[in-house]
Amino acid sequence: MSIELLTPFTKVQLEKTAEQTPTSIGLFWGNFNPIHMAHLTIADQVRQQLQLEKVIFLPEYNPDGHVEKMLKLGLEDVQGLELDTCRLSTKESMVESVKRLKETSPDTAFYFIIGSDVINTLSQWKEMDALLELVQLVAVRRPRYRVGTSLPILWVDVPAMDISGNMIREQFHKGMIPHFLLPEKVLEYIMKEGLYV
Repeated sequence: MSIELLTPFTKVQLEKTAEQTPTSIGLFWGNFNPIHMAHLTIADQVRQQLQLEKVIFLPEYNPDGHVEKMLKLGLEDVQGLELDTCRLSTKESMVESVKRLKETSPDTAFYFIIGSDVINTLSQWKEMDALLELVQLVAVRRPRYRVGTSLPILWVDVPAMDISGNMIREQFHKGMIPHFLLPEKVLEYIMKEGLYV
């Protein structure tokens, strides 16, 4: 006589949980006076190559309001690029600005975007060590700038565009109109307001 042993079992249904990946956001610091096509190209290329959720423009202190208006026009309807005006009306340090962003988004990984023209001055920044604890530095190469640094930098190659705000302001000052170097709406705003003449 054979005995069949039946072993009762309980089927445990484990809920599938999506892996929580931290949000990644780029922080693009600069004067943006005015915002031009190289700024937009850099921000968008970094966003896509590093698969960032978005890139936030953080313009420096500028109380006259023109930089803010030009940035809003230049970023209008551009997917993945946004403006944070927190620094336009205050002279708080970059570390203070990033700490505030960290407080509102504690699980976010921030990527601080700079051009190679700034690399050589980074070691002179008073709070560089504190900033490095908060962000990952991301640098893009700019024509005519040779750099070397021991700082932990993530390099991103973008199309070489030798455009600067200084060049654009100089062209306006000379009576030239820098077509195709900045967004059309920004150019129209500059012409209407008579900036840089």
